[in-house]
Amino acid sequence: MTWTIKITEEARKDYKKIEGSIRAQVLAGIVKVSKAPLPSPNGYGKPLGNKNGNNLTGFFKIKYRGIGIRVVYTLVIEEMAMNIVVISQRDENYCYELAAKLYEKYGDDIFKNIFDDF
Repeated sequence: MTWTIKITEEARKDYKKIEGSIRAQVLAGIVKVSKAPLPSPNGYGKPLGNKNGNNLTGFFKIKYRGIGIRVVYTLVIEEMAMNIVVISQRDENYCYELAAKLYEKYGDDIFKNIFDDF
């Protein structure tokens, strides 16, 4: 069963900046993960936890090794919604710093179904 995909305005802007063919790969990965976004053994989700001094417990990532992109997302389990928080270059420090800043901005609402559809 596919989860509803939501996206922050910040991630939407970054997504639109990505070149067309790479954007299609990013979208395909998000759609694939949305079918099973929870961690293994039943899903594709990769939990983050504490990254570079940022507490990102409850956040997950999608890595695109070949294209150097990373997507960070949260889940609203009771509503089966997947919130895309960050879409950025794979530079870990930048990606996780951005996720932490957005967590500060939205607070615990980042774990709620408050964002627009992808």
